[in-house]
Amino acid sequence: MRGLVQKSPMPGFALGMGITLTMLSLVVILPVGALLFKGISFGPAQVWGVVTQPRVLAALFLSFKIAVYAALFNLVFGTLLAWVLARYEFPGRRLIDAVVDLPFALPTAVAGIALTALYAPNGIFGSIAKDFGIKIAYTQWGILIALVFVGLPFVTRTVQPVIAEIEREVEEASATLGASRAYTLRRVILPMLMPAALTGFALSLARAVGEYGSVIFIAGNLPMKTEIAPLLIVIRLEEFDYNGAAAIGIAMLAISFAMLLIINLIQIWSRRRIGYV
Repeated sequence: MRGLVQKSPMPGFALGMGITLTMLSLVVILPVGALLFKGISFGPAQVWGVVTQPRVLAALFLSFKIAVYAALFNLVFGTLLAWVLARYEFPGRRLIDAVVDLPFALPTAVAGIALTALYAPNGIFGSIAKDFGIKIAYTQWGILIALVFVGLPFVTRTVQPVIAEIEREVEEASATLGASRAYTLRRVILPMLMPAALTGFALSLARAVGEYGSVIFIAGNLPMKTEIAPLLIVIRLEEFDYNGAAAIGIAMLAISFAMLLIINLIQIWSRRRIGYV
């Protein structure tokens, strides 16, 4: 019987688990643990006092509010872009497909400078918006554009392979049974895309919440108006207020964990619903 057992080409469970836990500890557990230990040593009451300061609350609210808006925008238009790239052939398709990955390779500071140059009042798009009485750079609109830019590839690249695997025969069968395009999209296509789309949404949201480099140039960084939480953490560090920076970091960690937990629960529900259907 032993001769019939096929050995896996991958390392054994013990070695693989050991390497995984080691890397997970170095990359995730230790930094998060150090942050929590810093907060505990500072004191829960002091942490709460820092987090409830009006300037900190405004920065946290702005960061998560714009991040959610950007992730929702990316969820819709990133999915549409993935559908077009996966289902249609047209001139320039390969170029657009390559441009989607540009935010992955472009340094965030460079992206921020480029977006500021484009959307500033004297920029190409900013001057056009100025003629209509709209100001983009140095406002919350500028923050939204920067977060959409850095988060769009996460949705597109997560959904695109799933769309490519959906057989066209599924849509044809639905049409043969008399279903309209809207009904096929709502009851056949979207349930199959929902888990991947929610994953892309979560990745886009996580990237947007912690984004710093591409935002600080276009935001204007006005306290209580366009100041994001990551920038406020950097300001506290520059002031040698390490406890205050840790307190804001713990607040962002707790809020992010709660939001991602809710998204994961929705994913589990959507997968079970697909299974029942």
